[in-house]
Amino acid sequence: MKKSTGFLAVLICIFPLFAQNKVPNGFKDILLGMTVDETKDALMKDTDFGYHGERDVSLLPGENRVLIETDAERGLGSNFLTRCWFQFSKDSLYIITINMNRERIDYYSIFTTLKEKYGEPDNITPQMATWKSDAVTMTLEKPLTLKYIDNEVFKSLQSNSNILPSGSEISQQMFLDKL
Repeated sequence: MKKSTGFLAVLICIFPLFAQNKVPNGFKDILLGMTVDETKDALMKDTDFGYHGERDVSLLPGENRVLIETDAERGLGSNFLTRCWFQFSKDSLYIITINMNRERIDYYSIFTTLKEKYGEPDNITPQMATWKSDAVTMTLEKPLTLKYIDNEVFKSLQSNSNILPSGSEISQQMFLDKL
């Protein structure tokens, strides 16, 4: 009994070292799945984004597609953010794109912080690092862009897309297949 209790105590102490925090579903108070109105309200409350109201909102080609673009450099926004985009499908936020100010912060600092908080990336290339959960994909792209993507909505939009690969994409794949 004492051995199993001691083993359990060791596991409880070691487990947090291996446990990774869940990939976040948004940036600050802006969360994937929010409606357009909820996102506008949250952006108005957070001056870091430089949101100026309705003039920052656009309709995208396609059914129920809205884009909010903010410019933190233009107004009284954050010193660390530049332009940010919030993409919606059917009144649900499914992609958040945050561009960082490269004069104020660097890729390595953000990468290191994300790695400490969320563990090793699931995928890393010279262009980006990617952390994934079942619900969210978070990427840190060079030169300095952080993205949050709702996997379910993104996958649905991709599968419903009627865009076929271009001739150059087909040609490139044929070349790669021969390697």
